[in-house]
Amino acid sequence: MVLESLNLSINASRLHKRIYELGQIGRDEKNKLVRLAASETDKVGRDKLVTWMKDAGLEIKVDRIGNIFGIWSGPEGENQQPVLVGSHIDTVINAGIYDGCYGVLAGIEVIKTLKESGFTPSRTLAIAAFTNEEGVRYAPDMMGSLIYAGGLSVEDALKTVGTDGTLLGEELKRIGYAGTEEPGFLHPHAYVELHIEQGPVLERMGIPIGAVENLQGISWQRITIEGVANHAGTTPMSMRRDAGQAAARVITFLRERVDKSNTPTVATVGCINFEPNAINVIPSRATFTVDLRDPNEQRLKQEEEALAEYLKELAIAEDVSISVERLARFEPVIFDNKIVELVEHAASQRGLESKRMTSGAGHDAQMIARICPTSMIFVPSIGGISHNPGEYTPEADLVAGANVLLDVIGHLASN
Repeated sequence: MVLESLNLSINASRLHKRIYELGQIGRDEKNKLVRLAASETDKVGRDKLVTWMKDAGLEIKVDRIGNIFGIWSGPEGENQQPVLVGSHIDTVINAGIYDGCYGVLAGIEVIKTLKESGFTPSRTLAIAAFTNEEGVRYAPDMMGSLIYAGGLSVEDALKTVGTDGTLLGEELKRIGYAGTEEPGFLHPHAYVELHIEQGPVLERMGIPIGAVENLQGISWQRITIEGVANHAGTTPMSMRRDAGQAAARVITFLRERVDKSNTPTVATVGCINFEPNAINVIPSRATFTVDLRDPNEQRLKQEEEALAEYLKELAIAEDVSISVERLARFEPVIFDNKIVELVEHAASQRGLESKRMTSGAGHDAQMIARICPTSMIFVPSIGGISHNPGEYTPEADLVAGANVLLDVIGHLASN
């Protein structure tokens, strides 16, 4: 593969300053970073982002779900299939400053660097900031990119009711980001997303660049177990219909099954609630979530089937009733090998070691991969920490990742 370094480097101080500045937007009275989708703090962050896009000489377009695009039109105009980069700027509650934001701000920095160097692209370049990637206020997550890729109706999404009772469509109008473009108005030639790893692998191995070749499939379910509430002191253990005990057995089953497996499958029970939730009452109901992930679709199906079979057996053994609600299901994504190779070659040209990786987290890239060749670039996360104010990536690694993105985008925009 022919890929020469552009012998350019992004402006490191400008990138760091913008990451920090955006990271101060949305601080609450306890200094926690909270910038939920379509909130007032999201508006302030979006306004700042648009200012920086305009500073880079980009034309701003917003689609109906609020996805923001900064466009550098190529020789055939803005309708030419663009090389697209980006991520998101909405956050979780009490977030770090890098997740999503790094990819968007690095994209602006890459294009600004190319413009300042006199680079002439052969095709349009564009940066996307997708709406509601985190899915904290409105479900599902990765909403903006899912709609953009045609996987969800924009009309249905705009009617989504948030955790605070608001309607997404009304909130986008309120903050001034209910755009007029139809989602998908730009069909990408390719999409590359730069992101912090959000895991410990690169740091532990001492490798600065991850060339992401695939992304795990995700299965989310909500399980409800119905038993009978009774006195904690007077009901013999053998006579109980204990929803809490049954829930505990499911959690143990999942952990033991994964531990015995020689696969990368992971299983998580992240939310649980007991009713009546009293210290001296046997739980009559247990409601909890199960998050199953695996980069292989067949294995993921096998884990779903194994859980379903276990729940049938458990209902009989514990004399409880069990119901399951499907919350989300995404098949594993295989990224474009040519772009993965470009990432590896760009890293090599920069004297940087790289490693092919699987993404354990969901990203906008998995949605955009439905409509164009796609891949991701990872940089290390110290301690593997993310969705947490302790999230941190050293400045040298942030610059390294942005420079690899610079070379990859420069190549894609020249061919």
